[in-house]
Formats: sequence, C-alpha cells, structure tokens
Amino acid sequence: MAKGILGDARLHFDELNKLRILDPEVAQQTTELKEECKAFVDKIAEFQKIVGSLIELVDQLAKAAENEKMKAIGARNLLKSIAKQREAQQQQLQALITEKKMQLERYRVEYETLCKIEADQNEFIDQFIFQK
Repeated sequence: MAKGILGDARLHFDELNKLRILDPEVAQQTTELKEECKAFVDKIAEFQKIVGSLIELVDQLAKAAENEKMKAIGARNLLKSIAKQREAQQQQLQALITEKKMQLERYRVEYETLCKIEADQNEFIDQFIFQK
C-alpha cells in the first residue's frame, strides 16, 4: 500500500532504495539518452573537424588550380605576343627585301647605262684617235 501511495504521488525508490521523483526506468532511459546525445555531439564535432579539413584542402587545391590557370593564360598571351612580333618582323623584312630588290634594279639599270656611256666614250676616243 505504501508503494501505491508513493506511486500516486509519483515518488519511486531506486535500486539503492533512495526516494526518487522519476520512475527508475525513466531515469535509466534519460541517462542512456544523455550518453547517446553526448556520443552524437562528439561524432558531430569530429565530423565538423573532418569537413573543415576537407574544405581547407579543397580551398588550397582551388588556389593552386587558379594559379596554374593564370600561368597558362600568361603563357598563351606571351605566345600570341611572340607570334604577333614575328609577323610584324616578317612584314618588315619582306618590305626590306622589296626595297632592296628595287634598289638592285635601279643599280642594274644604272650599271647598264654607265656601260653604254663607257662604250660610247670608248668608241668616241677610238674615232678621235683614228682621225688623227
């Protein structure tokens, strides 16, 4: 009957015969739940550490990839610049070749003219000498 009165008042005795407000089963379940929650919180903390490490690693890889991308863009731009410089140099050399060809043609015409003048002068000299 004492248990009934205590039960109605929601008072219970535990395994050490101490008076408790909670039912021993509920107290045991509460303790187990508390331990499970602590284990869960510990696992979540470990998970957060792992995720943090992973994020840091991914950030480092992203920075490395970005640096390599910038290097590749720089190299490509350098190659384009070199190609443009070569093209400009080729055009300059082609213009110089054309100019030199024209100069050669002028010199050839001048040479032929001078040869003709020389031949005319030699002929004049020969005629002058033969007339004397």
